[in-house]
Parts: sequence; C-alpha cells; structure tokens
Amino acid sequence: MMQEILSKTTWIEWLGVFFAMVQVLLAQKNNIHNYLFGIAGILLAMYVKFHAKLYAEFTLDFYYLIMSIYGWLFWKFGKQQTETPISFTTKAEKYKAAAIVVIAFGIFYVFLTNYTDSDVPLLDSAVTAFAWAGMWLMAKRKIENWVLLNISNFIAVPLLIHKELYLYAALTAFLFIVAIFGYLNWHKILKQQKNA
Repeated sequence: MMQEILSKTTWIEWLGVFFAMVQVLLAQKNNIHNYLFGIAGILLAMYVKFHAKLYAEFTLDFYYLIMSIYGWLFWKFGKQQTETPISFTTKAEKYKAAAIVVIAFGIFYVFLTNYTDSDVPLLDSAVTAFAWAGMWLMAKRKIENWVLLNISNFIAVPLLIHKELYLYAALTAFLFIVAIFGYLNWHKILKQQKNA
C-alpha cells in the first residue's frame, strides 16, 4: 500500500507539500515569512489539482495566491504602516465571512455541476468556500481564520483520498492539527497584546 502511494506521488507534490508545511508552521508562529513559502507551495498545488480535476480547489489555490500577496502586504504594512495586530472578528466581519462561504459554495457548485467533468462538486465546493472565508480572515489577522480553515481541512481529507492525492491528504490532516495550535498560539498573543 505504502509503495503504491509513493509511486503515485510526483516530485511536484512532494515539493509543494514541503513548502505548505513550512508555510503553516511559520503562520502558526506568527512569522510573516510564511507567505513566501505559501506562494511557492500554492503554485505547485495549482498544477497538481488542475490535473486531478479538482477545479474548485484549483481556483481556491489561485485565491490563496492572491490573498497571500495581499496578506503579506496587509500584515507588513496595513493602513497604519506597521504590522497589523491579531484581533477577534467583528460582527460585520462575521457576516462577511458567512456571505463568502454561502456565495462561494453556490457559485462553485453550480459551475462544477454544469460546466465541468468534476465527480465531486459538493465536497470540492464546500472545501473551497470555507477556505476562501478562512483565508480572508487570516489576511486580516483575525483569530477565527483557524476555525474556518479547519472546517475546510476536515472536509478536504476524504476528498483528497478519493482523488488518490494521499500526500496532500496527509498534509491536510497535518494542517488540521497545526491549525488547532495556531488558534491557541494566536489566542495567547491576543492576551499578551491586551496586557501590553
């Protein structure tokens, strides 16, 4: 079984997963350089997912690419020209995040079922919708990003196994665990910010 998994895994997947692991570990540690590794991993993942016919996840990765560039700039400079602090999501931002989930899911589900040969439109759309909202919150340095990203991760693991992308499934399970620690670490940083 393991040999079969390894034989189906390309060097592009290995490199993409490596960059993604470094990115999430740096993000969990509140290190801005996470975006540089993220961009490299995203470009490789886009190639892999397009060829696996995971079209919504391909567009998700394109969105990650744009949001990673935006997030790096916002994190580094923001409106105040200093590093943007971590904060809780406001009520308005919660509504916006919910709207991103609902609208993204609807658009992707309709598109995948009517215009592609996707065999997993429901799961592919759900993974993408929650991740879009989570990445938007991460770019704005909102602690709740970890929750939405983990909903996406939870749905993505069986989807990636179904597509025989075992290395990406293992990465996503790893990301699920790291996101838990990311939330806890950011919560600790929030407490330190309040006490400073």
